[in-house]
Amino acid sequence: MRADGLRCCTLRPQSVILPANLKMTLTFEDFQLGRLGSFGPRHVSREEILAFAAEFDPQPMHLDEEAAKKTMLKGLSGSGWHLCSLMMRMLVDGFIGRSASLGSPGVDEVRWMAPLRPDDDLTLEVDVVEVRASRSRPGIGIVKLKSTARNAKGQALCEMVSSGFFQRREAGEP
Repeated sequence: MRADGLRCCTLRPQSVILPANLKMTLTFEDFQLGRLGSFGPRHVSREEILAFAAEFDPQPMHLDEEAAKKTMLKGLSGSGWHLCSLMMRMLVDGFIGRSASLGSPGVDEVRWMAPLRPDDDLTLEVDVVEVRASRSRPGIGIVKLKSTARNAKGQALCEMVSSGFFQRREAGEP
C-alpha cells in the first residue's frame, strides 16, 4: 500500500508527469497530447495467473504447465483477458481514480504481442493520442489513450487503444 492509499501501482519518478501525491481531480483540460505517465510495477504471480484462468479462461496454456509447453506459447502464460484486466486496474490506480471520469465508449484496439508469464513485473506506459470536446455534450471531453503493458525486460506484451469521457471544468474555473 502506498502512502497515498493506492494498492498496486506507483509512478516511476524518471517518467512521471502526474505526481503520485496528486490530490486534485483531473478534468478533460488536464490531458495533453503525449506521455501521460508510466505506472507500476505490478507483480503477477503464478497463482494469480492460474486463479484467473480457472475462473475466466480455462484453456490449457493458462492452467497446465506441461500442456502449455506444447502450445505456440511454449509455456504457462496468463490469459490476454487477465492482462487487460491488470491494465485496467493500473489505469484506475494510476490516474482514472482521481479523475472526473464519466466512463468510456469502449476499446478501439487490443493487441496481445507477447505472453504474460508467471512472476512478470508489469509497467504500463500511457500516452494521450487525441483530445477533443464532445460536439453533442458541451460538458464532456473525449480523451483517446494508447496504453502499452511491458514486462521487466521492456518487452511489450499488450497494446490497447481506448477512449474515455471526462468532465470539463466549469467556465471560469482554473
